[in-house]
Amino acid sequence: MAKLDPAQFIREVRQEVNRVTWPTRKETLVTTGLVLAMSALAAVFFLLVDLAISQIMRGVFGLG
Repeated sequence: MAKLDPAQFIREVRQEVNRVTWPTRKETLVTTGLVLAMSALAAVFFLLVDLAISQIMRGVFGLG
């Protein structure tokens, strides 16, 4: 079984963090904007589908 050494663990974590390619501020803002836009688009899509289904149900069952 491997020996637990907290200091070695911290050194390895720092080495891994240094290998990470961090996104630039611009990349982060563009990606965030795209996520928000796609979320809004999905919300509008599901709103329209929900309205269509509710109209169909009212027509079929005469409810509402």
